[in-house]
Amino acid sequence: METLGAFYDRFIEHPIENGLLPHLLTVAGFLLAFFAIARLMSERKQPGNTFAWLLAIAFVPYLGVPLFLLFGGRKIRRLASLKGRLCPVLPGVPAGPSAQTFAARVFALNGSCPPVAGNRVQLLTSGEDAYAALERGLREANHTIHLMTFILGRDQVGRKVVKLLAQRAREGVKVRLLLDSLGCFMSSGSFCDPIRRAGGEVVKFMPVLPLQTRGSANLRNHRKIAVIDHRVAALGGRNLALEYMGPTPLKRRWRDLGAVIEGPAVALLNEIFLTDWAFASGQRLSDLQKELPPGVPLPAGESEIQIVTSGPDASGDPLYEGILSLVQQAERSIWIVTPYFIPDEVLFRSLQVQARAGIDVRLVVPARSNHLLPDLARRHYLRALQAAGVKVLLYQSGMNHAKLMLIDGETGLFGSANMDLRSLFLNFEVGAVTYSRPEAEAMRAWITDVFAASKPLPESPSKPRLFPTIGEEIARLLAPLL
Repeated sequence: METLGAFYDRFIEHPIENGLLPHLLTVAGFLLAFFAIARLMSERKQPGNTFAWLLAIAFVPYLGVPLFLLFGGRKIRRLASLKGRLCPVLPGVPAGPSAQTFAARVFALNGSCPPVAGNRVQLLTSGEDAYAALERGLREANHTIHLMTFILGRDQVGRKVVKLLAQRAREGVKVRLLLDSLGCFMSSGSFCDPIRRAGGEVVKFMPVLPLQTRGSANLRNHRKIAVIDHRVAALGGRNLALEYMGPTPLKRRWRDLGAVIEGPAVALLNEIFLTDWAFASGQRLSDLQKELPPGVPLPAGESEIQIVTSGPDASGDPLYEGILSLVQQAERSIWIVTPYFIPDEVLFRSLQVQARAGIDVRLVVPARSNHLLPDLARRHYLRALQAAGVKVLLYQSGMNHAKLMLIDGETGLFGSANMDLRSLFLNFEVGAVTYSRPEAEAMRAWITDVFAASKPLPESPSKPRLFPTIGEEIARLLAPLL
């Protein structure tokens, strides 16, 4: 029998030479993989996402497990619990009549507020209009500027925004700028110091390094919101960079869509900003809410709007389920514009079923977006939708970054969310659902112009080439992790 001293000499003093260390590493790797798989199965991810992570964990555990622990989280339970109580009651503002529609009820049952009436909505259809509205809002602010973006460019537009915010802060306006730490990795530091020196506040949302929260490296704030003096707000798909907006036309500028909103719905957008700010800054939400003026913004128009948030701070997936309800309840037409299209199986099949049923389903994507992998991953879905009768159109005039749905020519949805798995299930996103005729007509006119600048997807060759097919399949496999 081996003595204790011999055992110590063999395995403790010389673990590598005698094989103990590799054995311990194997056991540790197995336990980590077991833990990662258990957590993966509890996350309620989409099947494709779950399968992709399972492959990574099972076949490359020493790489797959750490990556999953860093990037695999989908919900932040503490924040979801907090936001579950934050659908504020707007005193004196009853829910609009559209609150009884099926889609509005689906959004509301998943945590969104009902539609509110009394709003004025002005669509921002060009980057020049969007920049002019932002600059005007910043210059005319009397009390507060709340600004949230995914990207702040280190360019002409970014420098101008920083300069204006610093100027307004020096003049006594309360300036808060919330930047996603990944999207603004190069612009959230010294680039924004003029604002800080002037007395404004700049906060990074979920710093990537060091990791602030489990899985935070994968949970990005993709929302774009501006609120001026608690009474005027803007949201949409544009970031604060030259390719999205600017004072003069730019040939390479991306096409996009947003809106300026006045009326009671502004209180809901301000609540979203304050909640995100409290989470990122560590300030108490109750203290921030004390700054709010009494009541809500007065009615400014006749439009009904339903503000919808989605992401790790929501207990469910309100944006995704609301989109499903809009698609499945459509009676005449489903028009979709999105820069990236990687749907889950339910949404994918729902669009096919509606097209086969004779519904006018049209999908517009850029002929070539700014990301190669999503373009490869989308090809299978586009061909299958086209075969089912969907009119798949490729936008020809550069990059179309807009995110828009128009259902039956009456109900519109726009905001920050792309029609892909990341936006629908991972990112912090915000959207606005409109139920009023003026907005529907304006969206119809805008999207008709997009149709005119697009061409149908070419018919697929009868015998696809080998290597493009392999590339597409790999991209589809990785799509849930993008």
